[in-house]
Amino acid sequence: MANHRIDRVGMEIKREVNEILQKKVRDPRVQDVTITDVQMLGDLSAAKVYYTIHSTLASDNQKAQIGLEKATGTIKRELGKNLTMYKIPDLTFVKDESIEYGNKIDQMLRNLNKD
Repeated sequence: MANHRIDRVGMEIKREVNEILQKKVRDPRVQDVTITDVQMLGDLSAAKVYYTIHSTLASDNQKAQIGLEKATGTIKRELGKNLTMYKIPDLTFVKDESIEYGNKIDQMLRNLNKD
C-alpha cells in the first residue's frame, strides 16, 4: 500500500515540476527540458528527477544541468505552495539516457536487417 503512495507522489511531483519549468522558471537554459520520471525514496525525503532535453549537444546538456541545479530552490518553493506535503523532498536532477539508448538499439536493429 505504501508503494502506491510513493508512485502517486512521484507522478504528482513530475506533473508539477514540468508545469513549474514551463511557467515559473525564466532561465533560458531549462526552456527545452522535459521531466520524464521521478523516483522517490521510501520515506519521501528525496526524489531523483529524470529529465531529457531536445538538443543532443553536450554543451546544451551541461547548461541544462546547471540551470536545473540553480532553479532547484524555486522549484521546491513552488512545490511547497502547490502540494500538501509535510516536507518537500530534496530534488536531484539526473539526465534520462533511456531515449538515446532506445534510439541506439533501434538503429542497430535496422542495420542488422540491412545486412
